Amino acid sequence: MVRLLAPDGTRRPDPEHDPWVADVDDDRLVALYEDMVVVRRLDIEATALQRQGQLGLWPPLLGQEAAQIGSARALRPDDFVFSSYRENAVAWCRGVSTTDLVRVWKGTAATGWDPRAVGMATPTIIIGAQTLHATGYAIGCAKDGVDSVAVAYFGDGATSEGDVHEAMVFAASYRAPVVFFCQNNQWAISEPVGLQSRRPLADRAPGYGIPSVRVDGNDVLVVTAVTRVALDRARTGGGPTFVEAVTYRRGPHTTSDDPTRYVDPAVHERWVALDPIARVERYLERRGRLTDELTGAVTARADAAAAEMRAGCHGLEPPPPLSVFDHVYTTPTSWLERQRSQYAAYLAMFDERTGDGAAVGGPAGERSADDGTVGGTR
Repeated sequence: MVRLLAPDGTRRPDPEHDPWVADVDDDRLVALYEDMVVVRRLDIEATALQRQGQLGLWPPLLGQEAAQIGSARALRPDDFVFSSYRENAVAWCRGVSTTDLVRVWKGTAATGWDPRAVGMATPTIIIGAQTLHATGYAIGCAKDGVDSVAVAYFGDGATSEGDVHEAMVFAASYRAPVVFFCQNNQWAISEPVGLQSRRPLADRAPGYGIPSVRVDGNDVLVVTAVTRVALDRARTGGGPTFVEAVTYRRGPHTTSDDPTRYVDPAVHERWVALDPIARVERYLERRGRLTDELTGAVTARADAAAAEMRAGCHGLEPPPPLSVFDHVYTTPTSWLERQRSQYAAYLAMFDERTGDGAAVGGPAGERSADDGTVGGTR
């Protein structure tokens, strides 16, 4: 497993990968450190918002900050990301606002942001489907003659889905400029990765003719290096790469999950000692860069981002009911318009009033003033 920063913060020389991060000096590493601290703070805030009833669900990324930040910061603006539902740190790097990060999880929108504006598709809930989207996009890039790259993020559990393997078959066949970035966080919901794979996940890709690399996913520096290698291979006609970033999901699969039912506390504590943020802090401390002034400024920025997320979440309003028909088709069909008209007529019933002036319904689910029924019906 490739590593440049050891857990104790020492820098390991690596002739193969060092040239790819030669420009990552102390200042750039501080910037990566700040990114990780900010997104962890946002993750904690979003989890709190869910516990307080402001979000319906949240998929935490605690422990996976280095894998997401190190890879996302290696991308160009014209590259395009296809992710699952946990890559909120990647979305942060692509310029997604803190409000847009929680919009879909609050249930006020069917999606969170405009993909074209940030170069990142909205999260895919269907496990592994985004790998097919990424491969198709990458083939399109090759046909257009541009050197943009598609990057597909997915977890270890997704590698047991047929979609992922089909995507790799097509990517290898067409030498598509796509990077398959697998965050092996050890758990597919409550099932350990060893249950579905007796060998490292990176060993699967060569069978399709795709070069692969297995890296310490808690080392932000090496993740940056291997992602740059993969991107360069894709841009220069070398085709796809499979990256297995070995990390650990320290929180629940989502906020509806209870990991204490299946995680060995001793294993959890071993991974806590490998924390990706603490690793960079130890390195910066050795370099004399981890000052009180720096940590104070980073903490202040993280708290400001969290406050912005909370305010944005509270400010989200439910969409107009008829907006559910928007964007179903590029050009609305007569069948869709008929449904919209029928639903509009149904909603209009709740605006009618009884003879004594009492409202029959108002919003669906409210009790009427005259007979105690719900929504104006018995």
